[in-house]
Amino acid sequence: MQQIAYPFQIDERGRVADTPYEDHVEQMIEQVLFTNPGERVNRPDFGCGILQLIFASNSDELATTTQFLIQGALKSWLDEIIVLEDVDVNNDDSRLIITIQYVISQTQQRKVSQFSREI
Repeated sequence: MQQIAYPFQIDERGRVADTPYEDHVEQMIEQVLFTNPGERVNRPDFGCGILQLIFASNSDELATTTQFLIQGALKSWLDEIIVLEDVDVNNDDSRLIITIQYVISQTQQRKVSQFSREI
């Protein structure tokens, strides 16, 4: 099953680029993680808002809060698509590293994806 690729792009044939379903699921997770609430006009509550936490002081409390924030957003927006197993967050100066372990509901495929942003 093919899905529209994220970020949106045109492929070499001049058509909308597509991607396999498993990659599309990973791309949806990335969109939830790195979209700030209020960025989407028709869905103002969509997103996680974790980019605002990158420059916060490192602490165990911040890591735990970030994990709960991510888990809540993923369950809210992708609960029918993935079964979330684990979320690990590391904040290294201006770099945020997020590791998510999940199962794709449709295919029962277990995946581990890592996302990072540097600001």
